[in-house]
Amino acid sequence: MELYEQNGNILYILNILKEYSDEDHMLSIDDIKEYISDIYEVEIDPRTIRRNINLLKEKFDYDIVTWQENRKGYYLIKNPDIDFEPGEIRAIIDTFSYSTFIPKQMSREIIYKCKNMQNVYENEKLKDYKIYTTNSKMENKEIVKNIEDISSAIYNKKKIRFNYYKYELNPTLKSVNTGVRIISPYAIIYQLQEMYVVSLKDGKTSLYTYRLDRMKNIEILDEKVNEKITNEDVEEFVKSTVSMFGNTSHEIEVICDNKLLDNIVDLFGETAIIKKYDNNRFKLIINKDLEGFKRYVLTNLDMIEVIKPIELKNEIENIINKYLKKNV
Repeated sequence: MELYEQNGNILYILNILKEYSDEDHMLSIDDIKEYISDIYEVEIDPRTIRRNINLLKEKFDYDIVTWQENRKGYYLIKNPDIDFEPGEIRAIIDTFSYSTFIPKQMSREIIYKCKNMQNVYENEKLKDYKIYTTNSKMENKEIVKNIEDISSAIYNKKKIRFNYYKYELNPTLKSVNTGVRIISPYAIIYQLQEMYVVSLKDGKTSLYTYRLDRMKNIEILDEKVNEKITNEDVEEFVKSTVSMFGNTSHEIEVICDNKLLDNIVDLFGETAIIKKYDNNRFKLIINKDLEGFKRYVLTNLDMIEVIKPIELKNEIENIINKYLKKNV
C-alpha cells in the first residue's frame, strides 16, 4: 500500500494543480501538501512535492510556473493545443443545453463532463448557470449512438438500415415508426439546431436528408455505399438546401427588406449574391431548393417579394389566396 501511494504522488500533485491553481490562485508547497492530505488522505513531504513538480515539467512537458520563477507560488498553465479555454467550455455547454436534438439527461451528463475539464474557480462562475428555453428537446436517447454508428458507416463506406419516426395525430400527437429505410450515408451535418445525415436512398438518384433524432435501431450493413456520389456532390447539395428540405437546386431571385440582411447572411453566407435595391431593400440571388426556400419565404412573408422563378412566385400566391379564402 505504501508503494502504491508513493507511485501515486505525482498524480496527486498534478490533480491539485489542475483543480486548484491558475495565475490568480498560486499555491505554495504547503498549500499543495494540505490539499493532498485533505482530499487523498496522504501525507507527502515538501521535497517529494518539489521533485515531482520538476518531473512533471521536465519529463512530461507540463507548463508549471514555480516559486523560483515568480517568488509567489506554483500554478499550471493550460496547453492551448489540447486544453479548452473557459469561453470554449461555455460555448460547448450552451450548445448542448440549447440543442433540441440532445435529450435533457444526456445534456446534463455532457455538461458535467465539461465542468470536470475546468478548475474550481472557472466552475464557480457557472454555479448559477440556467437554461432559458422552452421545453422542446427530443427524447431519443439513441442520438449519441446514432452519431457513432453513422460516422462508422461513413468511414467504412457501408450502408445502414434503421427505423424512421415522425409525428402523427392518430388521434393524439404521437411519434410513429414510419418504416424501415436503407441508405448510403455520406455526411453528418448540423443546421438550425438539428443534426442530419446526408444520404442516398436505395433505388434513388438524388441526395436526401434524415434527422438523427428521428432514427432508431441503426444497423450497419455489409453492403457498400453508392460510389457515384462524390464529396463535391454532397457539398453542393448542402449549399443548395434550406432547412434540409428537398434535393434540387434552382436559381432564385427575391427582393428583401433590409431587416432581413443579418439573417440572410447568417443563413446563406457566401453562397448568396446580395445587391442594394433601394434605400430600404436589397436583392438576393441564390441557388437553393425551392421547397426549402418557399418555407423560408412564408415565415418572412411581409419582408420578401419573389421575382423568380415564376413557379415559386405563383405557388406562394396560391398559398396566400387559399389562406385568405379560409379566413374571410
